[in-house]
Amino acid sequence: MAKTVAPEDRVRGSWLFAYALPGLPIAALGLPLAVHLPNFYAVDVGLGYAAVGTIFGLARFLDVFLDPIMGVVSDRTRTRWGRRRIWMVLSIPIMIAAAVLVFMPSPGVSFEHVVESIVFLFVGWTMLTISHLAWGGEMTGDYHERSRVTASREAAYVIGMIAVLLLPVIIQGQGGDRFAQIASMGWFIIVTMPIAVGIAVFTIKERNIPPAAHLPLRLAFAAIWNNSALRYVLVCDLIGGISGGIVATLFIAMATVGLGLGKQANLLLLIYFLMGVVFIPPMVLLSRFLGKHRTLVLSSIVNAILLPFILFVPKGDFMMATVLFVLLGMNMSVGPFLFRAIMADVADHDHVETGQPRAGIYFSLLALTNKLGYSSAIVGSFWTLDFIGFTEKGVNSAATVQNMMLLYVVPATVVSVIVAVVMWRFPLGEAKHREIRRILEERGVAGSAIGARTGLDLEGSTDEEAEEALGGAVAKPAE
Repeated sequence: MAKTVAPEDRVRGSWLFAYALPGLPIAALGLPLAVHLPNFYAVDVGLGYAAVGTIFGLARFLDVFLDPIMGVVSDRTRTRWGRRRIWMVLSIPIMIAAAVLVFMPSPGVSFEHVVESIVFLFVGWTMLTISHLAWGGEMTGDYHERSRVTASREAAYVIGMIAVLLLPVIIQGQGGDRFAQIASMGWFIIVTMPIAVGIAVFTIKERNIPPAAHLPLRLAFAAIWNNSALRYVLVCDLIGGISGGIVATLFIAMATVGLGLGKQANLLLLIYFLMGVVFIPPMVLLSRFLGKHRTLVLSSIVNAILLPFILFVPKGDFMMATVLFVLLGMNMSVGPFLFRAIMADVADHDHVETGQPRAGIYFSLLALTNKLGYSSAIVGSFWTLDFIGFTEKGVNSAATVQNMMLLYVVPATVVSVIVAVVMWRFPLGEAKHREIRRILEERGVAGSAIGARTGLDLEGSTDEEAEEALGGAVAKPAE
């Protein structure tokens, strides 16, 4: 049974709401990047599957290098406005300009222009998302409160996805073509981004993280390399990104062509996301009793059981497809919010080992593995579709459709089994994290007393002085 939350670690409801709000425009960008934009540029703009797979895959690989850079920079940022909020605010003009470039292209736009626009988008996206994730990890030190924080953000993500799904339907009903539908998503981002970020940064104060001693680069990398809990999370998030990328990229093709649902495919996706929102609170409650990693295991087992049933849904049977995706939707939000809550605990472990509050770099690693998985999935999925001769608007043979459906189901099922097996052995549970927080709190009290007595400036110390000041903690590898 979970312990009572300390008052200083309890996150008030208004802060949860304000922190979650940027999730709306973030999701309004993230879903189209995975589901709508690749198909739009391949089919409607006319670049083709192979070219678009290359563009989006390579752009995400570049984004992989931006994430750790942003993590390090935000960890080292010291301003009167904090470490995270300043970068979220600075990302807004970049995101607005990028939304215009990416969501409102001219027909016949060039390959080079699309590459430049997507890369520009990912620069602002990295500034916003890494700072937002790290900020959430630092809002509370409590094991279960972190699930509430990440769950609130995930709920906003799903609501943002639902809004993005509804917009094209509304525009289409008014006679708008595909270009107008995609543009409406861009306008949603342009309008909501500054409002959501503004409310968040002006409502919530960042926790005061005191400057830490300079950590030698060798020891910084050693602590990350030897952190076994981190390896568990990154491996599962990497393969989870591959699975999620394939599912997101192929969903429209799977539902419209594979299941024969036509325009009902968007309704099926809407139902799937609605169930994800509704079942976030029960899943948070479940994680309080089972623990975060055990809940992830259960979620993965359920996915592995349900996913193969997609292959047995009769073509055109919307009701059976709906029942199956209601069950899958109940489970959809578990991985995203629990992996992020767990990463905050892993960052605390690193803090104990190194004496450094490095949530930014840890969340950037989480984003990095997920994007690596997604980029690999986008490239692989689109190249495979091109190889097997699949076309969304033309005629496909039965064998081609069957191969596309297997590509949708089999990798995601295998990944779910692997995640369940790996996370069953995850070494950082509630009891161990409670001990980590106790150590950090004791160090904080002792550090404040020593600083007041000696006036020691750890930030300006040499490597040797820093290690001595930290009692050798930076040299101790994580277990």
